[in-house]
Amino acid sequence: MHKIILILSLLTFNVSFSQVDNVELISFNKDSNNFNFVKTPGLIEQGWGKLAQPKFWQQIMKLSPDSCLFNVAKTRQILHKESVAKWNLLNDDQKLVAKSKLREAFGLDSNERVFMTTGKSDFYQFELVYPSIKRGIEVFKENNTDPWYAQAILMIESPGKLKHSINGAYGAFQLMKSVARSHGLKVNKYVDERKDFDKSAYGSAHLLRTSCIPEAKRIMKKFGISVEGKLEHELWFRLLVLHVYHAGAGNVDRVLTNVVKPNCGCKEVITTIWQSSYGSFKNSSQNYSQLALASLLVLDEFITENVK
Repeated sequence: MHKIILILSLLTFNVSFSQVDNVELISFNKDSNNFNFVKTPGLIEQGWGKLAQPKFWQQIMKLSPDSCLFNVAKTRQILHKESVAKWNLLNDDQKLVAKSKLREAFGLDSNERVFMTTGKSDFYQFELVYPSIKRGIEVFKENNTDPWYAQAILMIESPGKLKHSINGAYGAFQLMKSVARSHGLKVNKYVDERKDFDKSAYGSAHLLRTSCIPEAKRIMKKFGISVEGKLEHELWFRLLVLHVYHAGAGNVDRVLTNVVKPNCGCKEVITTIWQSSYGSFKNSSQNYSQLALASLLVLDEFITENVK
């Protein structure tokens, strides 16, 4: 790590900032590579990085898979760090006792759910995804779609690798087969255009522009909240759109209608979603914008370290 920092300190950077359709782009050269990123207004200023949930996931993204963090399921409060190998030596009864002792030590209710979450630094290899963000931004801009989404999705969906998810999503933007087909990609037993970065980016951009963003607006309008113009670039709304991208408009609509019941277009909409479940909108759906925020905080650190 010290060696990496030393190497970075010896590099020079050519930094530029530009404004395109209310989106601020940050560009710099490093090791003869040109990086482009989209600035995330409000990420630091609005205190998103101080919230327990993204701070928790930020640590998990950097933590080795041989370690784990015990945390309160509802709040992601970190209770204890442990070796996975040591934890696996315990039988089920001993694990229950260990979690019970953690609840007692932190004054938690006996019914409070405690999770053991392993480190995921092996999955979140951000250094592999940074170079691809520039091209993702370009494809999204070419398709009149907010390029911030390209950056956010690339950081969390399949960073730097091509893998199928457990539910069949594939490619850099993790599109399901049916979704990819309905947004212009060819997917059959002979060819799968989801593995082509540009075509996957096109399908993702088209999905967001024609479905996810309009659906998020429609859902909020049900509560008398209009999101137009510059408001589309508010961080809370972008995160809501990501929830639609991940869980589907129907699931997001149902959890907002039956549980969240928003009365403002604001940060509280997202933080309430984190504590809400309804139907198929459960833990993984709640986590999605938390992961997005955590990865954006990691990216913000990378930019800050390299843009002097």
